[in-house]
Amino acid sequence: MNNFQYKNPTKILFGKGQIENLSTEIPKNSKVLLLYGGGSIKKNGVYKQVTSALSNFEVIEFGGIPANPEYAVLMEALKVIKEKNITFLLAVGGGSVIDGTKFLSAAALFEGDTPWDILTKNIRSLNGMPFGAVLTLPATGSEMNSGAVITRAEAQEKLAMGGPGLFPVFSVLDPEVVKSIPQRQIANGLADAFTHVLEQYMTYPVDAKIQDRFAESILQTLVEVAPTILNDTSDYEAASNFMWSCTMALNGLIQQGVPSDWAIHMMGHELTALFGIDHARTLAIIAESHYTYNLEDKKDKLAQYAERVWNVTEGTPEEKAVAGIKKTTEFFQSLGIKTKLSEYTEDYQGTAQQISKRFEERGWKGLGEHGKVSPSDVEKIVEMSY
Repeated sequence: MNNFQYKNPTKILFGKGQIENLSTEIPKNSKVLLLYGGGSIKKNGVYKQVTSALSNFEVIEFGGIPANPEYAVLMEALKVIKEKNITFLLAVGGGSVIDGTKFLSAAALFEGDTPWDILTKNIRSLNGMPFGAVLTLPATGSEMNSGAVITRAEAQEKLAMGGPGLFPVFSVLDPEVVKSIPQRQIANGLADAFTHVLEQYMTYPVDAKIQDRFAESILQTLVEVAPTILNDTSDYEAASNFMWSCTMALNGLIQQGVPSDWAIHMMGHELTALFGIDHARTLAIIAESHYTYNLEDKKDKLAQYAERVWNVTEGTPEEKAVAGIKKTTEFFQSLGIKTKLSEYTEDYQGTAQQISKRFEERGWKGLGEHGKVSPSDVEKIVEMSY
């Protein structure tokens, strides 16, 4: 097991009725900016619960944060923060709203002229304006980590940011919100969380037995609850396990002491930036090709995964590894998610070269756990995903 240091300061309030505790979690006399997305929180009752809990605070609202948090929209919110002297941010939504709030947390204290530099120059945020979250869509784990991904439509870019100053002070996780989520988003959440685990697990063995077992248990739980929660979003126990699995998939715990990959995400982000494909679905598009192309480096963990998660007991390690890849694709497809780029767009030709060129220009010369997935390798992997 590799050396590690781990600290996660986010307080979790999990379960029914926890939204009412917002009033005791936000510092008194705070001037709160309430951030949300397309307005679904006003239909499912969450908005009413939140505003009721905040009745003793001065609250200004900012809605309309899109599914891929857009830089131009967030800059409008930043103006509000500065003009209204906001002191606390509250994200009410899924990963996109929370990610957008993290950007605002960093940008509110950023001393440079162009906040986009935080992303393009990989500036780690050591301090940010304090913020909390009320999770309405389990998927990204953003409610308990310090990372975010922001889109800039005019440049067709989707870039990551983060730093220890961007952990939510608290996050409210009420599984009852799941019952109002459309099936497409449930499927996306399952695929997103599943791939988050794979990116931290599907590398090479370092004898980190606890982390491996944690990762495998999250994968097994997602596979187990998927049919139930897709069929009945009002099943509270399934919703609870789904929500907590998504949080545990990316709160930093399972990546301690182990190598991680994230190349699937880097390639997937480009598909979202270029074609607007849902984030989770871009991961499903790339995963099979990435693991197949890098089979030799990942063979041991792929075989272990096939055995422990999918109960593949026969064959050589390589045969088990190949079976594990196939099982992964079949799982995504069982969620109703298509796994080839050509199933999303007719304009896929040339995409691999375009992404490879972008990585080359950014200096992303070596992705993956070994740092050797080059832009030319990326080109081949994306082509395999057509």
